[in-house]
Amino acid sequence: MNNTVLQTNMLLPIDQIAKKLSLLPAEYEPIGVYGAKLKLDLLDNPAFPVRGKLIVVTATTPTTSGEGKTVVSIGLAQGLERIGCKSILTSREPSLGPVFGMKGGAAGGGLSQVEPSQKINLHFHGDFHAITAAHNLLAAMIDSHLFFGNALDLDPDQITWPRALDMNDRALRHVTVSVGSKGDGANRQTGFVITAASEIMAIMALASSRADLRHRIDSIVVGPSRKGLPVTAADLGATGAMLALLDDAIKPNLVQTTEGTPALVHTGPFGNIAHGTSSILAHKMGVRLAEYVVNECGFAADLGAEKYFDIVMRSSGIQPAATVLVVTAQSLRAQGEGKLVAGFANLAHHIKTLRAYGVPLVVAINRFPSDTPEDLEMIATECSLHGVPCALVEAFTKGGDGAAELAHKVVSAIGINPAPEIQPVYGLEDALDVKILKVAIQVYGADGVVISAAAREKLERYAAWGFGKLPVCIAKTQYSLTDDPKRMGAPTGWTLNINDVSLSAGAGFVVAVSGNMMLMPGLPSHPRAMSIDVDDDGNIVGV
Repeated sequence: MNNTVLQTNMLLPIDQIAKKLSLLPAEYEPIGVYGAKLKLDLLDNPAFPVRGKLIVVTATTPTTSGEGKTVVSIGLAQGLERIGCKSILTSREPSLGPVFGMKGGAAGGGLSQVEPSQKINLHFHGDFHAITAAHNLLAAMIDSHLFFGNALDLDPDQITWPRALDMNDRALRHVTVSVGSKGDGANRQTGFVITAASEIMAIMALASSRADLRHRIDSIVVGPSRKGLPVTAADLGATGAMLALLDDAIKPNLVQTTEGTPALVHTGPFGNIAHGTSSILAHKMGVRLAEYVVNECGFAADLGAEKYFDIVMRSSGIQPAATVLVVTAQSLRAQGEGKLVAGFANLAHHIKTLRAYGVPLVVAINRFPSDTPEDLEMIATECSLHGVPCALVEAFTKGGDGAAELAHKVVSAIGINPAPEIQPVYGLEDALDVKILKVAIQVYGADGVVISAAAREKLERYAAWGFGKLPVCIAKTQYSLTDDPKRMGAPTGWTLNINDVSLSAGAGFVVAVSGNMMLMPGLPSHPRAMSIDVDDDGNIVGV
């Protein structure tokens, strides 16, 4: 019997997980034995008032293999229960691209996983498929509208709505559609993005209700007309059908961790090209169902955490009570180009960035098997020099027990400062280019920003259309504070280059692209797909 079967046999039926949250059978819809969808009526139920504290989990600049941020998040949720606190995890759904590509699954590992991990890493409850279908329905309606006369006078050369697929497939980055047709849209150049980069994914993650989802989909701008006016999904009459495809996907998914701690796993926007955290609906439910909500944000503090404070918090209204910064010896050594101490500049930068928001901070030192006691002690000493509490985390091998010290220190930090005054990086009244500049200087450590002429022209157009007060979502590499993935540490004396911008009107932000960002990744030469299989008993192995 393999490890997957052993873990499955230890899982609790989903009705027992629901009972832990005081949910009645009418308040959720079981999907199989170990999963459920929570009904949105819960948000209006007076039996579930807001009572919980939200904890944001972020990290220092990661390596390509990741630093175990998901493991620490799950471990912390389990650790909080070990010390007598009622907790819940909110995390993103994995994308099939990384599962079959380089990074692998995103359900945690060892004794800190969300379960059933194989199902969650693959098709789960079908949310990604629904989002992909809704995205491509709009794309199909655009080309159909062009074919049948283009009554909206949409400019075919400036259509910005691509197609989507939840798989790494570089061959689809640039495609030609309507080959051989006549009239508007014939031989039109477009492409595919991975589903996690779809605006529909971002919209689903930021929607606070079905009515809000409708408004956001209505607002999607697919491109300008020949007169330079925005054309929307509402103009194309696509909203109702897209909502029908998303009707189940909007409901947060209830599952459990390895130790039976409740978990809401919902939506999966990427952390470098989108805002990188689970759904607002999951957060809103979490703070009603538990004392502490552990919420993971994508990649490092310059990406996921910044976007939480400047984008997500403004939409949800939920201010974090604390932030956990995950650090590993391998990440610091990578940022120090082989030297641990040289990597401390990266740690110091992220500490400074998070402190600027005004939220209590605790560092989680995630222990890897290759770490030496000397390395771990040096990191702890560095945290002490910055006046930041830290805890060694061994959640992968010890589960909740391995994160109990972290749980104690997070609860203590919240108790010392129970009502922090959160300070976003910029005001919504700031001009779009000023918002980009403030993030570059305060969060990335740049001296300034250079915005290409084409990108600046688009910013001016978006402001003229009435979108100048939206927050900005900067798409850049996760492997460096700069826009160069090979530049390590905490560089100074550099300039952020913005070569393109795009409007995500439905999601409610403007995307600024820095560096060579791929919205459709490619598979590596030896993808993880080559090691995934199914045994004769039907058990999936290798994920």
